[in-house]
Amino acid sequence: MNRIMNRISKVQTYFNVARDIAKRGTCLRRNFGAVIVKNDRIVSTGYTGSVRGSDHCCDRGICRREELEVPAGERYELCRSLHAEMNAIIQATMEEMEKASLFLVGVSQQTHDTLYDYEPCLLCKRMIINAGISLVYIESFIDGYREIEVKGWVSIL
Repeated sequence: MNRIMNRISKVQTYFNVARDIAKRGTCLRRNFGAVIVKNDRIVSTGYTGSVRGSDHCCDRGICRREELEVPAGERYELCRSLHAEMNAIIQATMEEMEKASLFLVGVSQQTHDTLYDYEPCLLCKRMIINAGISLVYIESFIDGYREIEVKGWVSIL
């Protein structure tokens, strides 16, 4: 029997996993899911969440940065959470991350819409470079994405 299958791409599969991982996030502003993939194998995942053992913002019901009206993308040192990229990186070994790809999806907590106009922060970019990850995929519009070569970040940092 010859059947046509509606099979999604591997890239979309990894974005779907990242989107599900983002649902574990505990930030009251925006949550991200990160998936590190090497040789078509998921080696690590991470989501936006408070430091191990500390209260989560969603449990406390308050965001320090919101209280202070800090714009998105600024004053991360006031945030209780680690970024999804950071959490994924600390869960993997150097061997697993060398020449791997990182898939990143962001979701607004207020609207539950997928975020499209973002990149990792400067600290996350530095961590991604040092981890040896070679490509970052970011959903950039419905059924689309941006593919970023990490080596391009080295010259701008």
